[in-house]
Amino acid sequence: MNGGCNVGCNVGCNVGINGGKPDRTSDRNADHRPGRTTGPLVDLRLDRAHSSRIYDYFLGGKTNFLADRVAAASVLSVFPSALIAARINREFMHRTTRCLVKAGMRQFLDIGTGIPTPPNLHDIAQGIAPDARIVYTDNDPIVLAHAAALLLSTPEGRTAYVQSDVNNPEAILAAPQLRDTLDLRKPVALSLNALMHFVTDDGRDRAHTIVDTLKSALPSGSTLAMTHATPDFSPDTMQKIVEIYRGAGTVLQFRSRGEFLRFFEGWELMEPGVALSHQWRPDRPEDATYVTDAEAGCYAAVARKP
Repeated sequence: MNGGCNVGCNVGCNVGINGGKPDRTSDRNADHRPGRTTGPLVDLRLDRAHSSRIYDYFLGGKTNFLADRVAAASVLSVFPSALIAARINREFMHRTTRCLVKAGMRQFLDIGTGIPTPPNLHDIAQGIAPDARIVYTDNDPIVLAHAAALLLSTPEGRTAYVQSDVNNPEAILAAPQLRDTLDLRKPVALSLNALMHFVTDDGRDRAHTIVDTLKSALPSGSTLAMTHATPDFSPDTMQKIVEIYRGAGTVLQFRSRGEFLRFFEGWELMEPGVALSHQWRPDRPEDATYVTDAEAGCYAAVARKP
């Protein structure tokens, strides 16, 4: 569901493709906030496809409905490797989290979290360092409905959830939940996986401005881990995906390697620099070659603030 990189991922853009009735076994009016079990929350619009639920489908999850599966089929018809691309994007998050925790990082800010899919970032981080602190952020109401799964912290650590939008980075940074959980005077590992291709520039370089705002708020020693879909290896296929989403009311902007590299300006790239998502420090040598560049379709990198 991604131009090779989980396009239908965590940011929570409503894909808006109509299709069938939702599964009524789910209570769309239940309040799923931690500590709350009854009462209205929000209309989750289960009769419309949603990017977070499509991504959940690609990952083999169960938080998706007929409309989401219809939309996923449209993407799979032009990009059959979407299931693989979703998995390798998720595996990149697993590897970077392990790498950063082992390097001493104890604070994480994950924007565009998406529907919880174990192991989540805090599962990995606190499994290595129980005192790790994690803040999750998404603007998708269905992620909020499942946020309890993201708040199961170890006693030594802490997790928090912020309902907010990456298009308003100042609000994320000022959120009380973030300020109560993270100490922005100490290094923070910022995660923007499969997110920024949902932010179009509209002639104003908006995506890079947003990332620069987030980077500037973090102290020396902080890191930025990021994946982003690209048209570099299969432009015709990527354009078809853009058109599918445009017709559904969701805009996408896939970016070239050079445009992706600009997100890290002023920071020091960690080895191996910019790579395809499955080729960034693979767990096994064969993991870097079992899919083609076009099947991955997604750049990845991690950088550290000097």
